[in-house]
Amino acid sequence: MAQANQLDLRQLFSPSNIRQLAAPILVLLVLSMMVLPLPAFLLDVFFTFNIAMSMIVLLVAMYTRRPLEFSVFPTVLLVTTLLRLSLNVASTRTVLLHGHSGADAAGKVIEAFGHFLVGGNTAVGIVVFVILTVINFVVITKGAGRIAEVGARFTLDAMPGKQMAIDADLNAGLINDKEAKQRRSDISAEADFYGAMDGASKFVRGDAIAGILILVINIVGGLIVGVAQHDMEFSRALNNYTLLTIGDGLVAQLPALIISVAAGLVVSRVGEDVDIGSQLVGQVFNNPQVMILTATILGLLGMIPGMPNLVFLMLAGLLGALAWVLNRKQQAAAEVEEPAVAPEQAAARAESMEASWSDVTSVDVLGLEVGYRLIPMVDKGQDGELLKRIRGLRKKFAQDIGFLAAPVHIRDNLELKPNAYRITLKGVEIGQGEAYPNQLMAINPGRVAGNLPGTPTTDPAFGLPAVWIDSSLREQAHALGYTVVDGSTVVATHLNHVILSHASDLLGRQETQQLLDHIAKESPKLVEDLVPKTLPLHTLQRVLQYLLEEGIAIRDMRTIVETLAEHATRIQDPLELAGRVRIALGRAIVQQLFPGNSEMQVIALDPSLERVLQQAMHTGGADAAIEPGLADTLLRESATAAQRQEDLGLPAVLLVPNALRWLLARFVRRAVPNLKVIAHSEVPESRTIRVTAVVGG
Repeated sequence: MAQANQLDLRQLFSPSNIRQLAAPILVLLVLSMMVLPLPAFLLDVFFTFNIAMSMIVLLVAMYTRRPLEFSVFPTVLLVTTLLRLSLNVASTRTVLLHGHSGADAAGKVIEAFGHFLVGGNTAVGIVVFVILTVINFVVITKGAGRIAEVGARFTLDAMPGKQMAIDADLNAGLINDKEAKQRRSDISAEADFYGAMDGASKFVRGDAIAGILILVINIVGGLIVGVAQHDMEFSRALNNYTLLTIGDGLVAQLPALIISVAAGLVVSRVGEDVDIGSQLVGQVFNNPQVMILTATILGLLGMIPGMPNLVFLMLAGLLGALAWVLNRKQQAAAEVEEPAVAPEQAAARAESMEASWSDVTSVDVLGLEVGYRLIPMVDKGQDGELLKRIRGLRKKFAQDIGFLAAPVHIRDNLELKPNAYRITLKGVEIGQGEAYPNQLMAINPGRVAGNLPGTPTTDPAFGLPAVWIDSSLREQAHALGYTVVDGSTVVATHLNHVILSHASDLLGRQETQQLLDHIAKESPKLVEDLVPKTLPLHTLQRVLQYLLEEGIAIRDMRTIVETLAEHATRIQDPLELAGRVRIALGRAIVQQLFPGNSEMQVIALDPSLERVLQQAMHTGGADAAIEPGLADTLLRESATAAQRQEDLGLPAVLLVPNALRWLLARFVRRAVPNLKVIAHSEVPESRTIRVTAVVGG
C-alpha cells in the first residue's frame, strides 16, 4: 500500500504533471489575489514577477522567427492582463488599509516607483503615468490591434489560394500527404492566431482604461479614508495616497507597455528566416552607403553655430567608422571569394547555371483553371461542391468509356475574369465559360412559357440559350419549364462533355498499357499473345482511339482483344482493324443507338449516290476525295435528314455499305456531329431495319 502511495506521489509530481498544473495553479493564484489580502512582501514578489514576465515575453517575441512559433501569445496576453488587474486590486486594498502608516505601506516596489522614479513629485508622477498610458493605449495597442485585424482578414482571404497551391503541389507530387496536412494545419493556425491577437488586443486596451480609473479611484478613496477615518491632514493624506497610487499605477503600466510592445513585434513580423535582432541589424545597419550619407549630414549639422556640435560630430564619427568597417568587410569578402574558386569549381558553377532537365515541367493532360471568385467551388477546405462532382465524373467516365483518364489538375488563374473558367487539354484550351457561385443557370430546352429576369447567357456544354438568375427564382423557373442548375453543375457538365468528346486524346500510350495490365489480371494469356508478339502497343492504341473518336466505349476489351488477335496476323493497318472490331461490337453499337429490340429507323443513301462514292473509294483508296459540288449536296441533305430524325425523336443514324462507312464517318463528323454512321455488317441479323429518309434521292 505504501509503495502504491509512493508511486502515486511520483506520478503526481512528475515533470509532465507539474508542467500541466502550472497554468491552472497560476490562474487560481491570480484570481485569489482579488479576494484575499496580501502582505507587503508578497506584493513585492508578485510585482517583481510581473515585471520579469513582461521582459521574458518581450525577449521571446524578439527571438521568434515566425508568429506561429509563439502561438500561445494571445493566451499569455490575457493571463498577464489578468495578473496586472489582480495586483491592482490587491495593492488598492493594501494602500487604502495601511496607506496612512507611510510610503512603504504597500511594499518596497511601489515605494520605489513612487519615490525614486518620479522623485516623490505627485504632479510629475501623474504626468508620467498618463503619458505611459496614452502611449500604450493610443499608439502601441491600437496599432498592434489594427495589424492583427488586417492580418487576420488577409490571411482568411488568402486561405483558398493557399489551399489550392497545396493541392496542386500534392497532385504534382512535389509534397506528400503528411507535408500537405502540415501545411494546411499551419494555414489554419495562422488565421486563428491573427484572429485571436485581434481579440486579445482588446484586453490590453481595457487594461489601460482600467488603470486610469483605478488611479482616480485610489486617490479619491485614499483622501476619504485618510481624512475621515485616520484624521490626517488633507495635504499629508493627498501626498501619501497619491504617491502610493502613482507607484502602484507605474509598476503596473510599465509591464503593460512592455507586453504591448511584444504584441506589436509579433504581429508586425515580415519574413520567416531570422529573428528580429538579426533582421534589424542586417537590413538597417548593413549598408555602408547609407551610413556614409547619414554621417555626412550629421557632420554638416554639427558645423552649424549654435547646434550641439560635440554630439553631432561624435555621432557622425561613429557612423563614419561603422561605414568604413562595413566597406572593408564587403571588399575582403569579395577578394576572398574570387581566388577561392578553382577551375573545376568554376566549371561546375557554369554548368549549374546551364539549363537542365529539372527546368522542364510537364504539361497537365487535363486542367481546369478558375477565376478567383470560383475558388470556393474547388476549395477542399470550404467543402467545394465542384471537387466532389469532378471525382464523380472521372469515376463515371472510367465506368462508361472503359479506361481511367488522367486526373484533372485544378488551379487558380488571375489572368481570367473573376467568374471565368478554362478547360485545357495538354496545355491547349478546349473549353471556357463563366459561372456564378451564388446564382442559378436557367436553361431553355426550347419550350418555355415565359422569360426570367437575369443575365442572358449560353449553356457552355450544349450551346442552349440560358439566363443566370437569383436563387430565389428557382421555383418560378421550374414552373416556366426551364432546366435549373447551380454554378458547380454548369462547370461539371461542361467538363464532362469536353472529356467525352476528347476521349481519344486522353487515351495515351501510358493509359493503353495500364488498360492492358488491368485486363492481364483476368486474362494474362490473351494479352500476352497479342501485345507485343502480334500487335505493337502503338497500333492497339490507335485502334482504340479510332473507336473512341466515334463515341464507342471500349469497356468490352475482351471482345476487342480477341478480335484483334484473330485478324492481327494478316492485318496491321489500324483503320482496317478498327473496322473489324466495330463489326464484333456491332450488337453493342446498335444497342447504344436503338435500345431494346425496337425497329431501327435509319437514313440511307440513294443507290446512284452509293455507286458514285464506291467508285471514288475504288479510285482513291483510303485517301479518296468527293467532288466539291457533290460534297456540298451530301452535307446539306445529311444535315437536313439528321434534323428531321431528331425532330421525330429518333436518333440520327446513316446506314451505309461497309466500304463507305469510314469515308462518310470522317466526312460528316465535323459538319454534322450528331449524325452517326454505321455499316450494314454492324447490324445484328435479329434487328429490323426501316429507312425513313434517303440522302441523294
